[in-house]
Amino acid sequence: MMKFATIALVSVLALTACQKQGPQLGPDGQPIPVAYKITPKEEAQIPARLAGQINQLRANVGAPPVAQNPMLDQAAKAHARDMSAQNRAWHFGSDGSSPLDRIRRQGYMGHLIGENISETYENEVTTLNAWMQTRDTRDVIMDPRVTDFGIGWFQEPSGKIWWVLLTGSGTMAAPVSGGGFAMASAPGL
Repeated sequence: MMKFATIALVSVLALTACQKQGPQLGPDGQPIPVAYKITPKEEAQIPARLAGQINQLRANVGAPPVAQNPMLDQAAKAHARDMSAQNRAWHFGSDGSSPLDRIRRQGYMGHLIGENISETYENEVTTLNAWMQTRDTRDVIMDPRVTDFGIGWFQEPSGKIWWVLLTGSGTMAAPVSGGGFAMASAPGL
């Protein structure tokens, strides 16, 4: 009889282990966020995925597509790393630089349309969605004058990701009045 009970207990435990576990819930009943880990493979895919998402959103409102610009990418990457070093999501570099200063340092001579920043543990699509929920950051993405974009990120060992999206116009479009940059943090922070 003992042998049968042991086999039955092992069977129950095996079946329980095979069942898919749902997300772990916090005290508020909401799923506890899981940090998104950017792998080397992901690093290569993020810009194209983001470009596809942005261009789909822009196409839905009749705005022209945007192209990734390596100079804007470099300015965004440098600022993401600098925000991490400052432990502060904001538009000014530790050296006092503005988004315009940073794109000029990289050789971009088009017009700055805007800069979106985020401090989160979530991926680029979730971060883009958060930016689309706020008018100022949505305008940086959807402005019909935008022709170029750059994306940069820095992930800390803790999993926190600092995202920077820069948009610009390589044409002689008028710059945005009022500074042309906005900030949003993705949900969960």
